[in-house]
Amino acid sequence: MEILDLRHFSSVDLRPLLDDETSAWLRLLSWDYSGSADMILRYVDAKILPGYAAIDRGKISGYSFFVYEGSKGVIGDLYVANGGRLPDPHQVEAQLLTHVIETLQQSPGIHRVEAQLLMHESGVVSQPFVEQGFQRYARLFMVLPLANTKAAPPLHADIEIRPWSEQDYQPAAAVINTAYRGHVDSEVNDQYRSLSGSLRFLNNIVRFPGCGTFDPESSFVAVHKRARTLTGVILCSRVRHDVGHVTQVCVLPEYRSHRIGESLMAATMTSLLRRKFSLLSLTVTEANARAVGLYHRLGFETKRVFDAFVWEG
Repeated sequence: MEILDLRHFSSVDLRPLLDDETSAWLRLLSWDYSGSADMILRYVDAKILPGYAAIDRGKISGYSFFVYEGSKGVIGDLYVANGGRLPDPHQVEAQLLTHVIETLQQSPGIHRVEAQLLMHESGVVSQPFVEQGFQRYARLFMVLPLANTKAAPPLHADIEIRPWSEQDYQPAAAVINTAYRGHVDSEVNDQYRSLSGSLRFLNNIVRFPGCGTFDPESSFVAVHKRARTLTGVILCSRVRHDVGHVTQVCVLPEYRSHRIGESLMAATMTSLLRRKFSLLSLTVTEANARAVGLYHRLGFETKRVFDAFVWEG
């Protein structure tokens, strides 16, 4: 087994592994990963995707890539095929992660590294992170069959729910930035800590397929009628032709007793159900007890527990 720079290879070399990974995402998470896979392969052919490949008998059996965002590195993916003739895939995962982590920590100007590896159960790939001083946060992947949706609660008279529109970018970023101030999720994702970071976060969700294809029809904002200001937002993507995924839901702290979060979730579920979607998924930090409690009340069940890792240099 050799670990080599990913930029030595082309999409032709990597495609069989990405096809295998796409099948795994569909089987385990009901998620069509093909859009993300195609984007990865384009970057590989352009020789601009940093990362490593595990080579076994001349073929790529695993890979991991990362990206640089200013002074931060983000580990984007890790996948190793579980073939019968391979070495222990967990050992290969550890080797790949060790190379990625060392590269990022030794990169000039990088002071923070983040990783969320949804495909890996909690604890399975934690050792290389823990050994290098990363903080670990348990996160939940939760799902709801849309046949189980509940009616929207009565809203406060001053609040209305309306569809997402392009002009909501700046005010939605301000809501996100305020809603996550001092929140555990701002430890997991530092984009929440500033208005500019929250705008980048929104742009990534809406413009790129990393979290599915943005679905404006199932994305909504809550507005205070008299003040005409945003008080909450929910964004949803399509991750399979009949599966939605909530990529963001938050409410300003001073409005959290108005059942706005529940109403936003109900609006999204109603839109998806009307268009024959069968399933809705989301991720949430386990320590966020208020949100986890809401999702349980709505009928969501935890399908997978995975880890988020953060290193501050």
